[in-house]
Amino acid sequence: MAHVSDLIAQDIGAYLKQHEHKSLLRFITCGSVDDGKSTLIGRLLYESKMLFEDQLAALEADSKKVGTQGGDLDFALLVDGLAAEREQGITIDVAYRFFSTDRRKFIVADTPGHEQYTRNMVTGASTADLAIILVDARHGVQTQTRRHSYLVSLIGIKRVVVAINKMDLVGHSEATYQRILDDYRAFAAQLGLEDIVAIPMSALRGDNITAPSEQMGWYHGPTLMGYLETVEVDQKRRLQGPFRLPVQWVNRPNLDFRGFAGTIASGVIEPGAPVRVQPSGRTSTVKRIVTADGDLPRAIAGQSVTLVLEDEVDISRGDVISHKDAPAEVADQFEATLVWMQDEPMMPGRAYLLKTATRTVTATVTEIRHKVNVNTLEHLAAKQLALNEIAQVKLSLDRPIAFDPYESVRETGGFILIDRLSNATIGAGMLRFALRRSHNIHMQHVDVDKAARGAMKGQKPCVLWFTGLSGAGKSTLANQIEKRLSAQGRHTYLLDGDNVRHGLNKDLGFTEADRVENIRRVAEVAKLMVDAGLIVLTAFISPFRAERRMARSLMEDGEFIEIFVDTPIAVTEERDPKGLYKKARRGEIKNFTGIDSPYEAPENAEIRIDTSDRSIDQCVDELMLRLRERGVLLAD
Repeated sequence: MAHVSDLIAQDIGAYLKQHEHKSLLRFITCGSVDDGKSTLIGRLLYESKMLFEDQLAALEADSKKVGTQGGDLDFALLVDGLAAEREQGITIDVAYRFFSTDRRKFIVADTPGHEQYTRNMVTGASTADLAIILVDARHGVQTQTRRHSYLVSLIGIKRVVVAINKMDLVGHSEATYQRILDDYRAFAAQLGLEDIVAIPMSALRGDNITAPSEQMGWYHGPTLMGYLETVEVDQKRRLQGPFRLPVQWVNRPNLDFRGFAGTIASGVIEPGAPVRVQPSGRTSTVKRIVTADGDLPRAIAGQSVTLVLEDEVDISRGDVISHKDAPAEVADQFEATLVWMQDEPMMPGRAYLLKTATRTVTATVTEIRHKVNVNTLEHLAAKQLALNEIAQVKLSLDRPIAFDPYESVRETGGFILIDRLSNATIGAGMLRFALRRSHNIHMQHVDVDKAARGAMKGQKPCVLWFTGLSGAGKSTLANQIEKRLSAQGRHTYLLDGDNVRHGLNKDLGFTEADRVENIRRVAEVAKLMVDAGLIVLTAFISPFRAERRMARSLMEDGEFIEIFVDTPIAVTEERDPKGLYKKARRGEIKNFTGIDSPYEAPENAEIRIDTSDRSIDQCVDELMLRLRERGVLLAD
């Protein structure tokens, strides 16, 4: 018996070893609603024998209960897991499935067909090597077919299978198949999609899925499974690309070992190879390639390794180790393609976190060059981006990063945008190229710095940022505080909302996008004035938290003092010193804060004051005391 057990163990070991060395193909299914994406994936799972008996039993029971396929198995039920999907008969989330055959392993992403779930489709496509675009033979190429084909080309997927599905519903017509294929190829040519394989099929009936269809003898191409098992995985391009290792972790378990760990994004590396660390530009040579299983004589794209260098080089998480003779580019301003993924619109001037590879920096969209109508490929002017919209934009980062154009290396050219407060992913994009000016503009070192200028003036440079509704008393308080400070010999400057709009910001209106840009400019000016050693007072409604956070992020710790003039709207509207509330109520002023445009009150302002039940002198006395308690003002 022991001998039999040994044989069984050997067979199991051999089987596992065989599967361990199979290649992996990641692909995505997309297309219009009800083109049969989920049914196709369910069929692939069924045909690859990846279902347990209890799953088959549940599928049979559910298929009878739903009754949409006339007694046949409804394979879509294997994939459409969300209750909302079952009820609506559509896919609204990205469902990842794993299956394998004797020849290959697969990970497939079933993505939504509805336009409002474009962001989900982009998420599913971001790691795919191949795309299956389904077309309902009854309807031909649809708007969503074109939309998803554009997104596939945008993400950089080169191989496309056009699965012309439901051929059983058009009498397995070769003419119908050829007409749809001609239409698709004409559109795909505009996108630069060339590696296209078309397969007529019926996912429900199994025609041309794993075996050639007897109903379509006129078709002589591969079956879908046959193609998926044999198509070349896009690993060759990654191996032939330039060597890139984004550093994820500096590994220093003791004083005798210092290595730099990460997953190789592109290329090949060997001990003795000269490398360059970016963005610093320092150079060294690879001494060892260390893994948990021992040192390697060679490492390739996709492997997780630790590199030990010959020299003591200052390297941190987020740096990129490149081959010395083919380094990554370094820049802080870019042309990029951006897909917006948040309900709240994206507006130029707001600060977000940008993550590319292992580096996270602060980024601002400085300009929307145009957004793209993905149905017609038309370029449209835009001041903001709504959910699922795609645009060509200019990005500005707070520091240089190492990168590659997305077309060259996805891992160092792709990025996501993250909300600074919620940490939610709100956008995804591709770096296209560095703006030329970013190579030519450098920070100039100056010997007289902010600390020296502040010391000369006997004060601590800072910004006193007054925010609140119109009529709350911001400008009055700021003006009185400046008079008190001036009488004490302090060096100040007051930036007032109305005054700034007569000069620096006279080109801006009061739309949400213009308000964002208004505060961005004021914050940058305030930063320069703080650098000059001044106490800067700003009196702006500044209605959005995001812009106030952005202004704060430009300053050092303790330099930004947010003063929330928390006067109720009933009081400010009763005061109405400029008659603005009355005009807004009559509809003569649009986008008026507190009436038809929101005011987002500070959540953690350093100072809060209400002017509704105290005189201005009393409020100023309290503010001066609070500022001194916080160490903002030096003793008289």
